[in-house]
Amino acid sequence: MVSRREMVRLLAAGGVGAAAAVAVPKVRGLFGPDRLPLDGGYAPAGNELGWHKGAVRVLWHVTTDRPLIALTFDDGPEPDWTPRVLDALDALDAKATFFVVGERLVRNAALVRGRYARHEVGNHTWAHKDLAQRDEKKVRDQLRRCHDAIAEHVGRPPTLLRPPWGHLGGSTLTVAEEFGYDVVMWSQRMRENLFVKDPGGIVADTAEQARPGAVILAHDTGPEDRLVCIANLKGIVTGLRDRGFELVTVSELMAAGQPVTTT
Repeated sequence: MVSRREMVRLLAAGGVGAAAAVAVPKVRGLFGPDRLPLDGGYAPAGNELGWHKGAVRVLWHVTTDRPLIALTFDDGPEPDWTPRVLDALDALDAKATFFVVGERLVRNAALVRGRYARHEVGNHTWAHKDLAQRDEKKVRDQLRRCHDAIAEHVGRPPTLLRPPWGHLGGSTLTVAEEFGYDVVMWSQRMRENLFVKDPGGIVADTAEQARPGAVILAHDTGPEDRLVCIANLKGIVTGLRDRGFELVTVSELMAAGQPVTTT
C-alpha cells in the first residue's frame, strides 16, 4: 500500500510518470469504488462538515405483534405498469409505498396526478444511480432533485429513502441524515422469476412468506417477468388479507413497532 504522503513524494520527484509507474494494486484503496472509508469518500467513516442528528434509522422490517405489512413498489412511475398497480390498489382500498425515480415522475407526472393520495411516496434517486459508488456531492444531487420533484408533483415532501438495488454507502447515510430521511430496505421480495408461468404460485408464495412487520419489495416497471406480480396483484392483496394481514404504508408500519435495526 502506498501512502498519500508517498504518492505526493513520487509526484514531486518524477511527475505523473513516476506516480503512474507505481503498480495499480499498490494504490488500490486510495482511488475508485474500493477506496478506503475516508471522510467524504464513497463510504466516509465520519461527517465532520455536517452537524444534524448524527444518526440515521435503517430498517428491513419492524418488530410488531400486529398483523401489519408494508407493500412497496420501486422504479416507477411508468406508463402501462404504474396505472395497473394503482387501479388494483384502488379497487381493493389498499395502501402501498412507492419509491419513485425523480426523472420518471417528472416525465409521467400527468399519469399519476392525484393518484398517490392514499399512498406514501419515497425517494429512489433522480436517475436510479448506484449511490454506493458516489461521493456526497453526487448523492446529494440525486436525492435533492428527486426530493424536489416529489414535493412538486405529489404535493408533499418525502421522508423515506430507498437506495437503488439496496446499495448503501456511508455517503448515502450522511446525506440521508441531512434530508431527515429514514432509509428503507426490505425483508421480503416478490419472487416473480419463479412464477412467470404459474400466476397462482406468486399469490400463494407471497402470502406464505409474509410475517408481521414485513416490508415487501415489488416493482412497477422493469423486466417482463415482473408483470406476473402486476397481473395478479389483486390476488396477492386478497391472499395477504385472507391470512389476516393489513396493508399499511412504511411510515405507519414504523409507527406500530420498534424498527429492528438502527444506525
